[in-house]
Amino acid sequence: MKRPVGVTVIRQILDSQHMHRQATGDLSGLLTELIVAGKIISAEVNMAGLADVIGVSGKTNIQGEEVQKLDEFANNTIKRRMARSGYICVMTSEEDDDIIPVREGYEGKYSLAFDPMDGSSNIDVNVSIGTIFSIHRRVTQSGQGTQDDLLQPGASLVAAGYIIYGSSTMLVYSTGDGVHGFTLDPSVGEFFLSHPDIRIPEKSKYFSVNEGNYHYWRPEIQKFVNYLKEVDADSGRPYSSRYIGSLVADFHRNLITGGVFLYPSDCRNPAKPKGKLRLLYEAQPLAFLVEQAGGRALNDNGQRILDIQPTQLHERVSLIIGSKGDVDMVEGFLRG
Repeated sequence: MKRPVGVTVIRQILDSQHMHRQATGDLSGLLTELIVAGKIISAEVNMAGLADVIGVSGKTNIQGEEVQKLDEFANNTIKRRMARSGYICVMTSEEDDDIIPVREGYEGKYSLAFDPMDGSSNIDVNVSIGTIFSIHRRVTQSGQGTQDDLLQPGASLVAAGYIIYGSSTMLVYSTGDGVHGFTLDPSVGEFFLSHPDIRIPEKSKYFSVNEGNYHYWRPEIQKFVNYLKEVDADSGRPYSSRYIGSLVADFHRNLITGGVFLYPSDCRNPAKPKGKLRLLYEAQPLAFLVEQAGGRALNDNGQRILDIQPTQLHERVSLIIGSKGDVDMVEGFLRG
């Protein structure tokens, strides 16, 4: 079998570093450590049915959800890898109640927020899942980081990305200079550039939403989804529905082929009035990526996701994200 010959992710990161004379190499080192953690998690995912990492761990996370064994493995892998990397001052995980300090003496210039295993409820049925991460430059001066280093708007992100574990393992990331995708060749253990300069199509004919929640949505969202399902050849309707139920998988498909993903707020659960998805661990990093690729991301009040100032580590938010033309259309319905 012919082996891939091309740009590796490490080569691409270093080339990008050389283009910025002021770069110290810390961000490159941080991304490299995350990539190693992703390779370790990928190997475990591929062995999930044989390595006793399928099923629940018996624990419950801050979100009130049962923690899957693979969730716990991925979370611990990233925390152990990053705690002594020397590149971050503090981190936060969707699976942990509070901030996660780094090892004393190893405090760095950045903060890290991550969802160790997005879509983990789908692990048992072999649906694509992924690790999502975002990186801010610290705002505190030195020593151990605090919540202030993590509770920053997405507009100030320096990097974000995800690793999706599916039929192949892919890394998709941006440092603010476009979005690039790399596919893991497991035989050599390296990510090779497979999707340079990803641009999301400006308009699509696909939408992704859990229509089981239809009766709990705001009327504007109901009208929009009804509109997409009407027959009108001139406007390219009806749209086709594509919904996996794993955010990272739904987003990845739409990023490559075009589409709009919606997870609006609903009235079913008064404890989650703003929506279900997490701002720091899911909405912020994916909004950063989609804007870098030419798309848009809003909440269902029409506010740009990257402009939202987080106030809590586990703050929730509604999310409308995808092709610019389609998100523009949603925004029109939100405005009446």
